[in-house]
Amino acid sequence: MRCEVQTLAAIEAIDATCWNALVGADQPFLRHEFLYALEASGAVTQQRGWTPSHLAVWQDGELIAALPRYYKAHSYGEYVFDWAWADAWERAGGDYYPKALSAIPFTPVPGPRVLLAPGGERHGSLQASIQALAEHCCDDSLSSWHLLFAEDAEVDAWRAARPRLIERHAVQFQWRDRSFGDFDGFLAAMTSKRRKEVRRERRRVAEQGFELHRLCGSQIDRAALEHFYRCYRMTYLERGQRPYLAFEFFQRLHESMPDALVLIQARLGARPVAAALCLQGDRTLYGRYWGSEVEADCLHFETCYYQGVEHCLAHGLTRFDPGTQGEHKLTRGFAPRLLRSLHHIADPDFHRAVAHFCREESDYVMAYHRQALSRLPFRQASPDEP
Repeated sequence: MRCEVQTLAAIEAIDATCWNALVGADQPFLRHEFLYALEASGAVTQQRGWTPSHLAVWQDGELIAALPRYYKAHSYGEYVFDWAWADAWERAGGDYYPKALSAIPFTPVPGPRVLLAPGGERHGSLQASIQALAEHCCDDSLSSWHLLFAEDAEVDAWRAARPRLIERHAVQFQWRDRSFGDFDGFLAAMTSKRRKEVRRERRRVAEQGFELHRLCGSQIDRAALEHFYRCYRMTYLERGQRPYLAFEFFQRLHESMPDALVLIQARLGARPVAAALCLQGDRTLYGRYWGSEVEADCLHFETCYYQGVEHCLAHGLTRFDPGTQGEHKLTRGFAPRLLRSLHHIADPDFHRAVAHFCREESDYVMAYHRQALSRLPFRQASPDEP
């Protein structure tokens, strides 16, 4: 049967239950509630350079697949940087913007991008859905389309459907449970030197008088959320920037998907002074937002990394994705993971130039990934990727 592809000018144009039926239990950022909070709070709008244009694939009146998509007037909030591409194309007389993007705004989390109905093989599987979606993504009406942080199987399926897609690589650092049992078990797997360094960092936080508290779901009251947002804003204002996300966004998440929220507070006495807000799926904790009203030794490591590892071990989560960048995560037990993105470039000459750049860049990324693996702090070798 033929698939029909529908373009959605807003995520609210589709029923939340239908959309969420395609979203796996480990992907809070792809839930209808998360994407709607972005749009309804004003973070993702045409005025802010993000025009929603999501794609839904229907067959016999049933939603079988979907793909988040946006038309972009800039490259902010993506974390796969193509500013140099835009500059080169516009210097050559072209218009790089608007471009098309399939990603989670402001959220460099690897995972599925094509959302597929359970039992999708009866509809022709991932490959058939991608064939239908590709007609709407890999056209030449815009300068480019970009698929960011997709899973390996999906990247392979897209490249099988559209071999000219350019592949680009990046590295993030993620923690994975290796049957540690508890935090002491995690430390026991490390070399003696690194184990002592982690204990010293945690002890230094306690010596400065900080107490850490983890609040989940309904335990997060408005006062705690407001304090977190003050801290979050400070991380941007200190650099003279405007935060991407308004308080309304976090308030909507707290109202619509509270069970996905984990708030880690650092307190001096009864007063919270720093906070990190994470989201969680059924297997993974995602550290995303952080800020502090004080400067203190090792407080960031404790709040954003060690508390997250403890939470995972206490709740049976097997992976902790603490966010993009940060080599300092490596020696604290977060292994390098190779990530893949795909890029459709419409102009043939520009396509060749970008493809050449990505091939050269990939050599450096692969070498960096190998080097990072060799610097893990564990006594026994870790698998290549979390």
